[in-house]
Formats: sequence, C-alpha cells, structure tokens
Amino acid sequence: MKGHDIAALALRATLGPMLFAHGWNKIAGPGGLKGTTGWFEALGLKPAEVHARMAAGTEMAAGVGIALGAANPLPAAATVGLMTVAARTDHRGKGFFVFKGGWEYVGVVGGAAVALAALGNGRYSLDRLLRRQRAGAMAALLAAGIGTASAAALLAACYRPEQKPDQKPDQKPDESETDR
Repeated sequence: MKGHDIAALALRATLGPMLFAHGWNKIAGPGGLKGTTGWFEALGLKPAEVHARMAAGTEMAAGVGIALGAANPLPAAATVGLMTVAARTDHRGKGFFVFKGGWEYVGVVGGAAVALAALGNGRYSLDRLLRRQRAGAMAALLAAGIGTASAAALLAACYRPEQKPDQKPDQKPDESETDR
C-alpha cells in the first residue's frame, strides 16, 4: 500500500496548504478581514463579519487538519461545506470555468476532499501516529454528507442576497441567468 500512502500524502500536501492560504488571505490579504467582510456582505451572507471570520477560520483549520492528516473525515467535510457555500453564493450561474467565475475550482476542491476522505490520510499522518485510521466509502459519504448538510443549514439560515431591480419577488437571484 506504499503507493496509496504516497498518493494520500501528495493530496494532503497540495490541498491542505492551499486551503490554509485561502483562509489566511481572507484575514491578511490585500483587503484584509474588512475587505472579506464587504465581499461577503455583497454576496448576501448575513452577518457578513461573522461569516468572513468563520470562513477564514474554517479554511485554515481544515487546511491544517488535512496537511497533518488529522481527524479524517472531518477536515474533508469542512472543505465540502466551504466549497458548497462558495458554489451557491459566488459561483452560481456563472458556468463551469473558474476564469469566468464558474464552479470549476470549488468542484475540484470539494471532490478532492471527498477522495481524500475515502483514501484516508495514510501512513505518513497524525491519524496513523495516533492509530486512528478512517477511510473508505463511509468516510467519503460522511465528508460529503456532513459538508453538504452543514452548508445547506448555513445557507438557509444566513443567505439573504439582495434582489435585482428586474427580479420577481419569488425568483432566486441567479434564476434570470443561464448556466453557461
């Protein structure tokens, strides 16, 4: 299973630091937390400051958990939740390709997280050191299910996008656009 362990390590070494960097950028990037708060406000996440902090913290924590190989499948579930919220709020209705604002990136990151949950963290991980190896179909289903359900609950409770002037009152914000 050495190839399996190397594959898990390679996936963790790319996905974990990338997630951490995205979270850190929400706090310390060019606009800082204030800029992230403004962006989340524009997306319709209320209260925006809470969501900016929560997204940054969750990305950083999930990134560290994935990079270290700790607590599978929980960091994967957090990643799925983050990507589901991003797909619904920022990437919806913009097609597939990320260079057009589409959901390509969040789909790949979410899929990679579910794949990692199924693979398990492997031999070179904190989970292995602590003798807590979780992997397989159930771990993948838990990551996908918990992440998606958490995102759905957050969106139901906190997603309040502004209506466009030409939008019908019962119409969702992006229903007037086609998915290119």
